[in-house]
Amino acid sequence: MNYEPILLFALGAVAVIIVVHWITERTGLPAAVLLTLVGVIYSYTPLPNLRLDEDFILMFVLPPLLYNAALDSSLLDIRRNMRTVISLSVFLVLITALLIGFGFSFWVTGATLATGIALGAAVAPPDPVAALAVGRKAGLPGKLITLIQGEGLLNDATALTLLTVAIAAQSNVDEFSYENAVGKFVISAAGGVLIGVATAYIVRFLKPLRADPLSANALSIITPLAAFAIAEHNHMFSGVLAVVVAGLIIGHDTPRYTTGASRLQTAAVWRLIDFLLEGAVFLLIGIQVKDVLIALKPYTWTEIGIAVGITLGVVLLVRPIWLVLTQLLPRQLHLRLGGQQDDDLDVPEGKAKEEPLSAREVTALSWAGTRGVITLAAVWIIPTSFPNHSLMVFCALIVVLVTLVGQGLTFALLVRRLGLRANQKDKARLRNEARSAAVQAALHRLDDIQEEQHDHVEDEAIETMRRQLQVRLDRYRRRLDLLDQVESTDLPKSPQYEAALMVRQAVIDAEREELLRWRDAGRLADESLRVLNRELDHEELVLPKRPKE
Repeated sequence: MNYEPILLFALGAVAVIIVVHWITERTGLPAAVLLTLVGVIYSYTPLPNLRLDEDFILMFVLPPLLYNAALDSSLLDIRRNMRTVISLSVFLVLITALLIGFGFSFWVTGATLATGIALGAAVAPPDPVAALAVGRKAGLPGKLITLIQGEGLLNDATALTLLTVAIAAQSNVDEFSYENAVGKFVISAAGGVLIGVATAYIVRFLKPLRADPLSANALSIITPLAAFAIAEHNHMFSGVLAVVVAGLIIGHDTPRYTTGASRLQTAAVWRLIDFLLEGAVFLLIGIQVKDVLIALKPYTWTEIGIAVGITLGVVLLVRPIWLVLTQLLPRQLHLRLGGQQDDDLDVPEGKAKEEPLSAREVTALSWAGTRGVITLAAVWIIPTSFPNHSLMVFCALIVVLVTLVGQGLTFALLVRRLGLRANQKDKARLRNEARSAAVQAALHRLDDIQEEQHDHVEDEAIETMRRQLQVRLDRYRRRLDLLDQVESTDLPKSPQYEAALMVRQAVIDAEREELLRWRDAGRLADESLRVLNRELDHEELVLPKRPKE
């Protein structure tokens, strides 16, 4: 087999991903949109093309992407907003798929309810990658970030499970029953959750391996692949749900069961994997455009317009309607979990209530429904023997392109116009309060050490550490005082703070340059240079890029 074309394509793809990332860092444009457009342009060139392989995407692309997203999510925040997350990731996906299914069965020639639901399941789950990338840069509040993350993690499992049920229904029409379909859906989801929990606890049991950075990296990379493969064995359970549940639990446990060196290295590896996989997939999405258009030749413009209109209309309209209804109906039924008038609700002390969404938050979430990787991978799972297969693929591709380009390019503007910005001052205050508490705990531990091990630890060592901790504590308290002096929700600018950051960076740069001069003069071996540089790298790592905190 000649691997040269694949190698050249891979090298070109990495080069494009790097260039697009450089552009997005300077322009603020969504990388997902630019990469997709580059892929579309590439599909019309005479250069060698690659087909989106659904098995490869499902086994080797989706599990790592979902797992990394789960690791970066907050299990506690998702649990706190579980009602809204479940509403969006389960019920909204089911309703969207069913509406498209009924629309196709009534209005598209040759389509059945099962094929329509299969398409609906493919286009129903939003891919939060583009929305989150833009939202974070635009300063989207943490609650909305949590909802978008939680929805994006759980809706994939709902959609792919529903898709397998629809494919089975179409393939075995005579043996199909709604009771069996519902039962299969429930068993698939429950099995996926159980396997995800089991995977997380097995990883927790392997705590000694996670102390070593290399072993921790290897274990982290194979965990989503193993969870997915075990769950999907004989197509019994939801592999996607297994990966998501495992990632959420492991991410919650990581600070307790891993070392600092393991966390730093593993986080760096996952950032690289995520960067390359997401970029490659969005490129491949755009590259499929030409082949999909060629396959549409047997259809008339009217047939194409009806199919696209049904699919796109349901995707764009049902989401805002559902969000509005779910915010209104609970109030009428007295089931709302947030608000001051809910004093009669038995909420455990210390547990935050789920606050209702405001009109501005509903508007932002309505426009955060970009489709992407899951939709394209899912629609290619549908067997080519299905009626209207090429038309279904085209509808899915149009949904992805319209939402990625239309919503992706305008989401940041919408967020700014709505005035939805995270309260940076409160976030900075909380972090500095936590830092102060941590330092005070360290000072108390020094007192304990001095009392318990006075003969084994020199007083000078304890006092030196105490002075260093006290300097840090004073710095955090001064920062808190500065935050309390301003009324704005934005971070106050402190000339002293910015000057201190500049001085610390300048000192590190000077040390690094001197070490290089020693190496170049032959006075310092490269091995020693790497050790000393690593010390400076860790010191530089804690410096913020700009004075945000």
